[in-house]
Amino acid sequence: MSGGSESDLSDEPDFRRLQLEVSARALREVIVREQDTSRQLAAAQRQLEAFVDDFRKLLSLERERRRELESAYGDTLLRLARAAEFRDDETAAHCDRLRHYTEALCEALAIPTDEARRIAVAAPLHDLGKIGIPDAVLRKAGPLDDEEWRLMRRHPAIGASLLRGSNSELIETARLVALTHHENFDGSGYPQRLAGGAIPICGRIVKLADTYDALRSRRPYKPAFTHEAALRCILEGDGRTSPDHFDPVVLKAFRSIADRFARIVERFGDDGA
Repeated sequence: MSGGSESDLSDEPDFRRLQLEVSARALREVIVREQDTSRQLAAAQRQLEAFVDDFRKLLSLERERRRELESAYGDTLLRLARAAEFRDDETAAHCDRLRHYTEALCEALAIPTDEARRIAVAAPLHDLGKIGIPDAVLRKAGPLDDEEWRLMRRHPAIGASLLRGSNSELIETARLVALTHHENFDGSGYPQRLAGGAIPICGRIVKLADTYDALRSRRPYKPAFTHEAALRCILEGDGRTSPDHFDPVVLKAFRSIADRFARIVERFGDDGA
């Protein structure tokens, strides 16, 4: 019995050493696996960073391409607007004024920059559909009869149809402007009798800008109104124009910057002022 106990005691250090060696090997394997995992993670991170960098470059190129394309669209739309003016009594200065009125209103309304630019560029296209209106109606010096008004009121839908189907946000904005710039906030406008928020903001803005410019412009059937007279028509009404025709928020913005509208007419007047 005593001999067996001595043997067990003498083997104990070897057993502990074996345990330590096994544990050490296991620890080394864990460390190696962790190192491999760390290297793999580091490689994956480098690949991800390279992918993100490439994606940013592609995104920047795409944005630049879209800016160039939208600029080309804008130039094309401006030329369309100028062409439409040859069918009407409008002048080239009318396009400039509409753009500047719209820019001023968008700024007063805190419209985001990109959207404001689209609305301003699209604004001169509001009457594009007059291309499809007969000269006898479009150039008539006197009041229109009921049938002539029916024909005239087709021009928003005609303009929208000419601009339909584009993937460009700019051209889509121009389509909405053409279609809705004669809609009244109280639902009494045309062609769809839209009311309130159903009218896109671009249409509500251009509605007011175009009304002001029409009042300030000379026509065969009326003289040009003064700034003060135009203000009274828009803010108080005159039988044909009513404050209820305009978005109250847009109307409030207009009231706050009306002097800018007057300066725009002075700068871009039809007589070259």
